[in-house]
Amino acid sequence: MSLIGKEVQPFTAQAYRNGDFLEVSDQDFKGHWSVVCFYPADFTFVCPTELEDLQDQYPALQELGVEVFSVSRDSHFTHKAWHDTSEAIGKITYTMIGDPAHVLSRQFDVLVEELGQADRGTFIIDPDGIIQAVEINADGIGRDASTLVNKIKAAQYVRNNPGEVCPAKWKEGGETLKPSLDLVGKI
Repeated sequence: MSLIGKEVQPFTAQAYRNGDFLEVSDQDFKGHWSVVCFYPADFTFVCPTELEDLQDQYPALQELGVEVFSVSRDSHFTHKAWHDTSEAIGKITYTMIGDPAHVLSRQFDVLVEELGQADRGTFIIDPDGIIQAVEINADGIGRDASTLVNKIKAAQYVRNNPGEVCPAKWKEGGETLKPSLDLVGKI
């Protein structure tokens, strides 16, 4: 079942960010664009490369008004320990949410029950808390966070320009489409 167009359900969770523990809820995904990045577990191999890559894109995402959240089955305490011991994870300044009870992993439909961990899922959420884009990869396939910038720009454009859509490979300032009878069979 697709989560596109669905509102993030209520939740509360403990998180780690910049040396502090904090509580995060569904309300933290409202009022701005959000990227939620699920990954299997802390102290693994592909995960730190992805999370570091996401940190590299974080300033560009923030310029677009986007807040970033990563989520794994690990607790906020484990996130802190990983942050304190890994060079790659030590760079992270966005919020790292703990999901040891798998509440979020189930809610976002990325939980692999038999492993007790999440698939590599990336979700773009609009300021109303509605999921606008989903990408899910198998465990061994790392994601490229640079693609998020263009996806966010397209999602923001479509939101701000009702009746227009962004074609494949659309870049900011590029031509958009206005679906109508005039375009049928002409693309």
